[in-house]
Amino acid sequence: MSKPIKSILTVLVILIITGLAFYPRLKEYTAKKDEKAAGTTGAVSGAGQGAAKGGGSAPINIMVIGNQRLEEKILSTGTIIANEEVDIRSEIAGRITSINFKEGDYVKKGTVLVRINDADLQAQLLKLQYQKKLAEVNEERQKKLLEKEAISQRDYDISLTNLNSMNADIENLSAQIAKTVIRAPFDGTIGLRYVSEGSYLSPGTVAKIATLTNTNPAKIDFSVPAKYATNVSKGTAITFTTESGDEKFYGRVYAIEPKIDPNTRTLTLRATSPNNGRKLFPGSFARIEIVLNSKSNGILVPTEAVIPGLKGHSVFLVRNNKAESVEVEIGTRGDRTIEIYKGLHVGDTLITSGILQVKQGGEVDIKEAIVKQ
Repeated sequence: MSKPIKSILTVLVILIITGLAFYPRLKEYTAKKDEKAAGTTGAVSGAGQGAAKGGGSAPINIMVIGNQRLEEKILSTGTIIANEEVDIRSEIAGRITSINFKEGDYVKKGTVLVRINDADLQAQLLKLQYQKKLAEVNEERQKKLLEKEAISQRDYDISLTNLNSMNADIENLSAQIAKTVIRAPFDGTIGLRYVSEGSYLSPGTVAKIATLTNTNPAKIDFSVPAKYATNVSKGTAITFTTESGDEKFYGRVYAIEPKIDPNTRTLTLRATSPNNGRKLFPGSFARIEIVLNSKSNGILVPTEAVIPGLKGHSVFLVRNNKAESVEVEIGTRGDRTIEIYKGLHVGDTLITSGILQVKQGGEVDIKEAIVKQ
């Protein structure tokens, strides 16, 4: 046997003898570890069983039912528009000789805003006035000759027609001259100016001089679903707020579109609202409320307190410190509340939160109570 093999066999023998010597102690250590683990598992299991046996009351919040004012509303959105608005433009071509307003001015109806050069038109008018005088003299002479039967009726008619044509030309030219003076068509506020003195205006261009806007009263355009078409009419009151704040404004419907929009199935309405303080700006967004009817003895509950089911809706009440399920019939839904018109009475104690933790006949632990009056 070679020397390396003898060495390997010697090492194996030593390892076997060492293992046999320590085996009893290793077995004892392993047994103690298993007993300890089993004891810990039993303790956890026992604690779980104790918790299951101990149980406990479900923590809840409640509300004592009381009568409340209930309003059936239509909620909508709309746009504030001006009472009157127009782009100031020129009807004729010409150069601006004077601008008689300042941006942001409040002007009255008829106020001169802009004057356009009318020198050529005035010269034409003067020429026609001279020609008219000559035509008048000629007509008068022809009339006297006709009375003496010195001329025919036809000759007199020609002179009279010439005079009438002169008058018509003068009226036409006077109308053209009047267009060189641009006046405010109604009371309102002038917006930003887009021309300067010396600018050339032409009716064919899209350029405007300025915008004149009347915002008192303000108008509000909005729509309601078609199902409410019979619930609104001229004179219906509205309440609305704007993006600029929570201040409430009031108005009344004065015009209704005569047909339902087939694309949106809505009815378009227009209301007016006083705007003496000029707090309502055209183009602003408006949130609108229309109260259809109201009653003072309604019952309203939080939306989360009502449980939908296959056969209807139900709520949990507290009776004798235990939860009791009660079927209810609901009415109008609001943003956060639901009307209950059958199943609840004034004085009932309603569970409003912690509903997932309660069950029929289970004990409850009241954390917070709210009384509705």
